[in-house]
Amino acid sequence: AVLQRPGNCTAHRSKCLLFLVENVQRNIFDHRCIENELWSRNIKVIRRRLTDVYERGSLDEKKHLYVDGYEVAVAYFRTGYMPQDYNERGWEARLMMERSMAVKCPDIATQLVGTKKVQQELSRPHILEKFLPDFPGAVARIRETFAGLYSLDIGEEGDQTVKVALANPEQYVLKPQREGGDKTLGNKIAAVAKFCHMVRNTSERTSYILMDKIKPKPVRNCLLKANGQLQISECISELGIFGVYVRQGGEMVLNERVGHLLRTKATEHADGGVAAGVAVLDNPYLV
Repeated sequence: AVLQRPGNCTAHRSKCLLFLVENVQRNIFDHRCIENELWSRNIKVIRRRLTDVYERGSLDEKKHLYVDGYEVAVAYFRTGYMPQDYNERGWEARLMMERSMAVKCPDIATQLVGTKKVQQELSRPHILEKFLPDFPGAVARIRETFAGLYSLDIGEEGDQTVKVALANPEQYVLKPQREGGDKTLGNKIAAVAKFCHMVRNTSERTSYILMDKIKPKPVRNCLLKANGQLQISECISELGIFGVYVRQGGEMVLNERVGHLLRTKATEHADGGVAAGVAVLDNPYLV
């Protein structure tokens, strides 16, 4: 249903921002915070599933996207990041949106850049230089942030990666070719060895890359859980930097840092999701 606000939903085919959502949203309050900010600026917001776009969406002759009579100015994806988010209708809806004039957040190219395979290819020698030919210092600084990333493609290189993983599984993690990491194989040593042994001679292995395990230095810290218990644990943290990037065709319009997120978890946990109840939100203290 369209989120109604007094005086905001009266015009036929008025422009709006479209939230692409799942049937059940775990981060609904995160969604609503963004929605409320948009509504406070008199920006219309509608929430639809991919199947809704397929059933009730259309493109006009100028490739403007319409859903339920609203022209979609921005399609904001809060779903569509994992293969199971799509069925045949979902893929058709995604294709319709990608063909449209609506701003996609993200568009399919930007989403694919987030895959581990692209990161692995960028880590190869002489690749970054193609994108930053006049900035060797920047190339060197970027390369210093890379962990080892190894292809599992069919062929001699991938075969060698499988051998290395089986010989020293404790040194590596498996990462799937999609955004968001992995919730099943992750850092589990036995799972890395077992998986590589099972798929070493099949094309299924190309769905993953192998990555050096990052081993940050743990520190003792206090974790405050949702049930109110305070726990002293050996912890490690992960700092993420938020950025805003806007382009029009090949022209960059905006590229700025806008914030950060620090997640802290006990070292006993392999995964580190806040929503999964493993990690906690934290504040950095710079010294």
